[in-house]
Amino acid sequence: MSESCSHECGSCGEDCSERAQAPEDLRAPQNALSNVRKVIAVVSGKGGVGKSFVSSMMAVLMSRKDCRTAILDADVTGPSIPRSFGLTTKATGDGTSIFPVETKMNIKVMSLNLLLENDTDPVVWRGPIIANMVKQFWTDVMWGDVDYMFVDMPPGTGDVPLTVFQSLPVDGIIVVTSPQELVGMIVEKAVNMANMMNIPVLALVENMSYFKCPDCGKVHKIFGESHIEEIAKKYNISTVCRLPLDPQVAAAADNGEVEKIAGTGLEPIVDMLLAQQDTADGPVIRVAVPYEDGQIFQHFGHSEKFMLYDIKGGRVVVSQLLETNGSGHGALAGLLRENGADALICGGIGGGAIQALTEAGIQVYGGVTGSSDEAVAAMIAGKLDYDPDVHCTHHDHEQEGGCGEHEGSCSGHDKGCGEQGSCCH
Repeated sequence: MSESCSHECGSCGEDCSERAQAPEDLRAPQNALSNVRKVIAVVSGKGGVGKSFVSSMMAVLMSRKDCRTAILDADVTGPSIPRSFGLTTKATGDGTSIFPVETKMNIKVMSLNLLLENDTDPVVWRGPIIANMVKQFWTDVMWGDVDYMFVDMPPGTGDVPLTVFQSLPVDGIIVVTSPQELVGMIVEKAVNMANMMNIPVLALVENMSYFKCPDCGKVHKIFGESHIEEIAKKYNISTVCRLPLDPQVAAAADNGEVEKIAGTGLEPIVDMLLAQQDTADGPVIRVAVPYEDGQIFQHFGHSEKFMLYDIKGGRVVVSQLLETNGSGHGALAGLLRENGADALICGGIGGGAIQALTEAGIQVYGGVTGSSDEAVAAMIAGKLDYDPDVHCTHHDHEQEGGCGEHEGSCSGHDKGCGEQGSCCH
């Protein structure tokens, strides 16, 4: 590097040590119509340890937590994801993008078997072609909005894993193994490769760890003693899951009914991913909705219960019912404030209640009807149709109980209170 160096490598032709230190970004561009937030690769050192099953179940379990999930099947020569979900529909496209196939739980899937005419057709391709196909699953497939994409990797540390680690923005990997001692060595190869690529190992999964006899309850370690804890400790991996040999689970996956499996032992990884998301996605926003049988109760002042929705990272992470226990009209603002509400979606509401809620720091979205869940979803998407000038002119709402004598006569449905959604009860 010369003394007159301006440190603008882009306009310099010299071959110096500083230029050599600048790493080249090999990541492929995401499809323009996709928004994938987290990419988790599921890897194994060898085949036959249940990697595809773990990929499938992680997508299912995260979907049950209201996360939008997808599976990119990068195991091109042995694609088994479609069979696990019972998918027979072939993927289509519009000449620009390829559309993934969705499962019954709306999990988006792309696999080579969804493009082949026959599922049993062999894929006799060389490594670079296979790797390029996997990259196209990222660049050419219109994934849409996805919270978690699980990439089912081929076994080993060859061309395709290297392509995925370099081309996709992988946030972490889950390593799947079985108890044999030889597999332990192979697992360490996969962990070391992830470390070389600066990708964190999120969890170790030991599949076929044991078999519990359904008759006597005795646990049998058919494939030998576990070494998973030793590997986890050596590489400072805190999340470890052991999955049993379960014939019923295996049958469900073989029959394309993986979405019906209740639980597998992968729940600690789900909890860990959600905890990471909670840390990264900022504060929780709590939205209260007057609630009755799934609908927005239209009489705010007479609400007997509210549904409280906690929103984080663009999704509802938890919802809970709040009983008013007879709290009158004037006390509702205080009740919602005490329970941490940041916003209120309601039907009609009067000026006095709006003022009390505003003073409590609660944003009011009035004049909304229909499903409570759908209203909150619309709010998250920025599409909530509400009336910023909602008010009630038929009654005096500055005093608690001022509407009591007219109960049932002011629902906003042509019962003497004007337009729908304008009543404050």
